[in-house]
Amino acid sequence: MKRTNALLAEAGLLAVAAVDAAFNQPTGILAIGAAVLAVAALVLRRRLPVPVFVLTLPALALVGSVIATLIALYVVAARYSNRYLLTACGTLAAAGYFFPGMDYQYPRADLVLTGIYATMTAAAPIFFGRLVHARQELALRLADIRQAREHERELDAQAILAKERNQLAREMHDVVSHQVSLIAVQAGALGVSTTDPGVKAAAENVRQLSVDTLDELRHMVNLLRASGSRTTGLTPQPTLSDLDRLVAGSGIEARLTGAAPEGIDTAVQRTIYRTIQEALTNVRKHAPGGTATIELAHDDTDLTVTVTNTPPTRPTLALPSARHGLVGIQERAALLGGTVAATPTPDGGFRLRLRLPLTGHRR
Repeated sequence: MKRTNALLAEAGLLAVAAVDAAFNQPTGILAIGAAVLAVAALVLRRRLPVPVFVLTLPALALVGSVIATLIALYVVAARYSNRYLLTACGTLAAAGYFFPGMDYQYPRADLVLTGIYATMTAAAPIFFGRLVHARQELALRLADIRQAREHERELDAQAILAKERNQLAREMHDVVSHQVSLIAVQAGALGVSTTDPGVKAAAENVRQLSVDTLDELRHMVNLLRASGSRTTGLTPQPTLSDLDRLVAGSGIEARLTGAAPEGIDTAVQRTIYRTIQEALTNVRKHAPGGTATIELAHDDTDLTVTVTNTPPTRPTLALPSARHGLVGIQERAALLGGTVAATPTPDGGFRLRLRLPLTGHRR
């Protein structure tokens, strides 16, 4: 249905331009050819707006065909924001009124009236095109703001959950580990002081179990501190196999290059995924219209993830940010012995680099 409506609208515009050209009754091969060229060129106005506008000027000057030029000028104004380009196109369109094709309606003796009419007629499609362009930009910015606010709400929820889990981790560490440590110390002392082989073996067994319990407790505390997302432990966590889907659904033009080594821990994979996810979110939020390149590289000791984005091509807004995302990936990297660096690029873009050691993080 939409395609049919678009085709009907296209045919209607071409018909109006053709009727306008025919109404001016072009005579001579040159004038007729200019009128036909102006109407036919409108088919390509969305792909080549400036060349199409230029091709409509001969019909304006020789025949007085106005509609084709105004349609092309509107498309140029809706596409481009360069004021010099728009001023030049508007001047050319207004100048066309002083050529022979308009003599029948506006005599040369009345140059002031002709100039006022020409200026107003040329300015109207430019203003209308800029209005449509501003409306489209506003719709995009509102969509970005909604996504940014939703992202901020998710980050706030994650921060609250992380605070609760950190509190639980501190309680486990301060209370449980203290009691288990006392058990291990007393079992060790009993094993040293007794001469009974059975008691010595039992004491050593209790001491070893206490040490193993402390190691498991330390691991659980690290997991609680690392976890701050709204998903639960029962929800499947993202891995490197989900990166292609993440990049494809990011809503920006992004390219993924390189690969991670085989057999790395799921914790490392999850940290890589969350880092790229946060970087792409920041690109969409702070560099609208920019593109991103994600590069995975590794050597014998380190794994590096670099996300680089180009400068924004659309106006940016000062959106609210609590920087929870960057803090979160820095904490994730620190738990794995890695580092995160975020720096601007010389061309006005931004680069986020995650470096993780591979030693001890392979299966």
